[in-house]
Amino acid sequence: MARPGGSPVIVTPPASPPPGTPRSAPGRLLSVLGAFDLEHSALSLTDIGRRAGLSLSTAHRLVGVLREWGALERDERGLYHVGLRLWELAALAPRGPALRQIALPYLEDLYEATHENVQLAVRDGTEVVYIEWLSGRSAVGVHIRVGARWPLHATGVGLALLAHCGVEEQEEYCAGALASFTPYTVTDAARLRRMLAEVRRTGVAVSSRQVTEDALSVAAPVRDAAGTVAAAVSVVVPYADARIPSLAPAVRLAARGISRGLGWRPGPHA
Repeated sequence: MARPGGSPVIVTPPASPPPGTPRSAPGRLLSVLGAFDLEHSALSLTDIGRRAGLSLSTAHRLVGVLREWGALERDERGLYHVGLRLWELAALAPRGPALRQIALPYLEDLYEATHENVQLAVRDGTEVVYIEWLSGRSAVGVHIRVGARWPLHATGVGLALLAHCGVEEQEEYCAGALASFTPYTVTDAARLRRMLAEVRRTGVAVSSRQVTEDALSVAAPVRDAAGTVAAAVSVVVPYADARIPSLAPAVRLAARGISRGLGWRPGPHA
């Protein structure tokens, strides 16, 4: 049976301004929440103040407000965690749990057909954010977990999403710095443009050894009721055992099923 799991990817938050830097009240409040990430899920009040760029007194006041509302919780050690109130709020996001609920039966079907890692992701700016994944016990190891982020160009789901952005967004991304994770990560803008064109032509994206040298992913875009690409689904397999011709139809079928669940109806030639 498919099960969630995987190794977290460490995402370094942007540097916080030093204590005393003038900011709006909402900005200071959000900086407290922004102090938490996958590597720092439990923080002391001192750590929150340091990571948020706030004085200890200001951090104490804002943490109190967030704790009273339920956005933060304090454990028996005195450390703070993200509270359930935020989880309840996040459940209302159409690109989060709502999308996951529609997609899950198709992700499970894809898993049963391949017995490999299956992922669902959405785009947030220049990054891909994973909102669900299923893994078999013997599947290749992957460096993601729900909520993890990776640059668009380095993953199959990211390529599928980037290929269907606006032309200006694609050009801006290709012209920027392309982070490298292995010797096979695509860092050449011209090559990336060709890959994106191939994704649009074939309907699938292939990322080979870009994140780890032992893995390959095949992804396909998911469309919403308006026909806009809202997410991407992928299967990740060991590079040595990659079977792209057999994997691509299965991934496309899963993406098509999720798209229909979101209200997409293909044209007569789709």
